[in-house]
Amino acid sequence: MKTHFLLLSLLFSTAIFAQTQPKIYDIINSVSPDRIAQDIKTLANFGTRHTLSDTVSETRGIGAARRWIKAEFENISNNCNGCLHVFYQKDLVEKGTNERIVKDVMVVNVVAIQRGTKHPNRFIIMSGDIDSRVTDPTDFTSDSPGANDNASGMAGTIEAARVLSKYQFDSSIIYVGLSGEEQGLFGGKGLAAYAQKQGWDIVGILNNDMIGNIKGVDGVIDNRTFRIFSEPTPPTETERERNARRYYGGEVDGISRQLARYVHKTTQTYMPEMNPMMIYRLDRFGRGGHHRPFNDAGYAGIRIMEAHENYTQQHQDIRTENNIEYGDVVKHVNFDYAAKLTAVNAINLASIAWAPPTPEEVEIGGIVEPSVKFRWKKVADPDVKGYKIYWRDTTSPTWDHSRFVGDVNEFTLDGIVIDNYFFGIATVGKDGFESPVVFPSKVFR
Repeated sequence: MKTHFLLLSLLFSTAIFAQTQPKIYDIINSVSPDRIAQDIKTLANFGTRHTLSDTVSETRGIGAARRWIKAEFENISNNCNGCLHVFYQKDLVEKGTNERIVKDVMVVNVVAIQRGTKHPNRFIIMSGDIDSRVTDPTDFTSDSPGANDNASGMAGTIEAARVLSKYQFDSSIIYVGLSGEEQGLFGGKGLAAYAQKQGWDIVGILNNDMIGNIKGVDGVIDNRTFRIFSEPTPPTETERERNARRYYGGEVDGISRQLARYVHKTTQTYMPEMNPMMIYRLDRFGRGGHHRPFNDAGYAGIRIMEAHENYTQQHQDIRTENNIEYGDVVKHVNFDYAAKLTAVNAINLASIAWAPPTPEEVEIGGIVEPSVKFRWKKVADPDVKGYKIYWRDTTSPTWDHSRFVGDVNEFTLDGIVIDNYFFGIATVGKDGFESPVVFPSKVFR
């Protein structure tokens, strides 16, 4: 009887907070493939957006492109009564820093901050890359439209700002165009360092790099699947934390992996027609993206991108060889697919920005006991409904079981053996939005 009651209690408590939020569906429906298409075409028409390209022309080069992006963010801000703080964040990168920096260059990011009403120093970031390239990474004069890589991600970031600027959020959202990606991830390095100096509390970054291609080089056509890349644990962890994993687990439970799981869950809840793939890897094999500098600085960061790449359209001089068209041009971009992935970003930005902060100092106990014990530090937010304990099989990639336990700072799950599962805790707001899950960082007896 006690076991039956516990099962009913678990099911009931989970169901209470499994309801969906109508305004998330409104956000999905507000993303426009037509606006994204127009923005991709505009960015591609700057000819080249190579990091070292022209900065004076009004019609060609990265200077014209970043001024246009800044103007778009400012137009969005004007339409929401100045809700965005738009500025350039820039750093000088000197010639010879690496083999791709053949002259001194100012790497300029375009940043738009939508400040939260309750937690203005807590940020969730969406990024796209401004720059493009052809076969030779030092060729900054040839045509390099970069329609998919990465006008698609940049256009998606601008569109997310258009849609979400209609709402107010508890936490802040940053929309950013990062430069210098093809030359060595310099834009991400610069903004991550800037964030550290400013003391920003960054929940994570959703880096969008190539979100517009549905036909792979292998001929596979798929307009529903996308990949979420995330590293397993932060590179900034301590030796004590590394050693603790050998005994208590957590090899795949770092902050970036929890962010990936959050995106996976939110997408499956609100966009079940999509097929999110969590890839247990920092990035594609031997390659890099602009979330990595944030990971290097200790922040959570993931890469969201298409599932099937076409290498004939990436980093290629525009040409035709053996009846194959090479080059990253607009006609290869699927705008509806780019809009879907933009919506994926927008609903996760909104869900995190509406959710309360994560619990702190999460501890777990229950060694050689028929129960699992938890304690944590409560979040200082009057709109917290309480906390939810998640658990999963040790071989499962997703949080598959949960129980809402109320507005408490400790709880015991009876009848569950700690050895057989991994556990985490999320904060639940009064409106039902949840924070990312926090994996326990300490053990108590």
